[in-house]
Amino acid sequence: MLISLKNRIFIIVAALLALFLGALDALVMGAAMPSIVAHLGGLHLYSWAFSSYLLSRAVALPLFGKLCDLYSSKKLFNVSICIFLAGSVSAGISQNMTQLILSRMIQGIGAGGSFALTYIVLSDISSPEKRGKMMSIASFVWGVASVLGPTIGGFIVNYFSWRWIFFINIPVGAVSLLGIFLYLIETREKRKAVSIDYLGILTLSSTILALLTAFLLAGRSYDWLSFQIVGLFAITAGTGFAFYHVEKRAKEPILSIDFFKLKGFRIGNGAAFFASFAIFSLSSFSPLFIQGALGKTPAQLGLAMVPLGLGWSFGALFCGQVVNLIGKRTASILGGVFLVIGSAMTLWFSSATSLMLCSIALAVAGLGMGFVSIATLLLVQNSVDISNLGVATASHQFTRTLGGTIGIGISGSLVTVTFLNALEKVLSFDLQQKIDPELFSQLQQNVENIFRPEIQTLLSTDVQRALQEAVGHGVMPMFWASLLASIVCLVFSILLPRASGTQIKL
Repeated sequence: MLISLKNRIFIIVAALLALFLGALDALVMGAAMPSIVAHLGGLHLYSWAFSSYLLSRAVALPLFGKLCDLYSSKKLFNVSICIFLAGSVSAGISQNMTQLILSRMIQGIGAGGSFALTYIVLSDISSPEKRGKMMSIASFVWGVASVLGPTIGGFIVNYFSWRWIFFINIPVGAVSLLGIFLYLIETREKRKAVSIDYLGILTLSSTILALLTAFLLAGRSYDWLSFQIVGLFAITAGTGFAFYHVEKRAKEPILSIDFFKLKGFRIGNGAAFFASFAIFSLSSFSPLFIQGALGKTPAQLGLAMVPLGLGWSFGALFCGQVVNLIGKRTASILGGVFLVIGSAMTLWFSSATSLMLCSIALAVAGLGMGFVSIATLLLVQNSVDISNLGVATASHQFTRTLGGTIGIGISGSLVTVTFLNALEKVLSFDLQQKIDPELFSQLQQNVENIFRPEIQTLLSTDVQRALQEAVGHGVMPMFWASLLASIVCLVFSILLPRASGTQIKL
């Protein structure tokens, strides 16, 4: 069904508003969490305010993607926005950390649905030739949110209450909800005979939760070989094996195993996985180097990290404009090259490195991610029949989430182990005597404790200088891991098909 230009604009604005809110809510929390913990308590649950959102969003992505191929996109989009707004209200009125975490979980489900539906709906209302430009606009909005998120969060906390980082979602979300409700119409014919794969939903959700939880906890809360982590990986293997056999027999599988026979689908998602591994590792632990090893202030850190988000945004925007001219495979290869160059530049970081060099390296890596994300998404979408567009789009988003989470988990463990080894070398016996044993234990458990103001005031200048040196050594393995992932991404990009290949229609 044709959509008028006026209605198309309203749909695009409404969908991008939903995407912006979901992306923003993942980032404003960083600036607000100190105030939230001071008011609600529950410092031991600090990380779960972030993790609960990430986990539920990851589970929701493939589920909403599949449901969108079966049911009305309009109804599903409205449901996802309503779930997100309900979670926002609940988070805003939270009286303790447990309620906040549960509310963030609800928000994550709604955000996962909104993310999936935004890209699917924008793809639906665009011709294949213009799809790249539309996807690039969505990625640009995501990048803008990543740049503005910490700033908006800090502004709200400073001048209002932390609760308003959640309440502000309500009027903006309502506008998005109204736009989708009034103007979105179906452009794809949906299946007449619908069979819900409940066992597939259960086994896939269990696999995702177990796997991501393992990588979120390993090397931080528990050792990699601890009973808890090994148990989570065992659950992942068991439920993953069950999911594989369920999907082979399901009439309407959540994620058909046959899709992985398609070179574009398989290798495109592989390239996106390793690109996300590299870029999320850099975005998560480069601040540790800049503030810890270089001794820069939070304000200087914020300025140094902005180019990564801008590079990603402009890379995606530019790729969307030229991808039809140079080809998706070539665009992904270019992105892989930029990622490798940006990651390689970080290997020359030292205590004498300027903020300008840090920003340039991160901008180049971000530019690469922008190219890879758009090119591989289009390849994955084009590798399947239009009736499976929702599953293909959501699989790409989920793969990026998976790659980023696993990258952060592995890189975090490398940083922690190397930091502790470096700590023993740089801290002489005399310097260790200047640190309270309980305080030293906190530093060993989490390197990021170095930046807590209440801890810094208890450390002498000599100790702080030694800790900065240890942080510099600790972050280097993460830079190597990012480079290795970037190289694998480049290899996958080279292996991408020049055409999408045979499409599968279920």
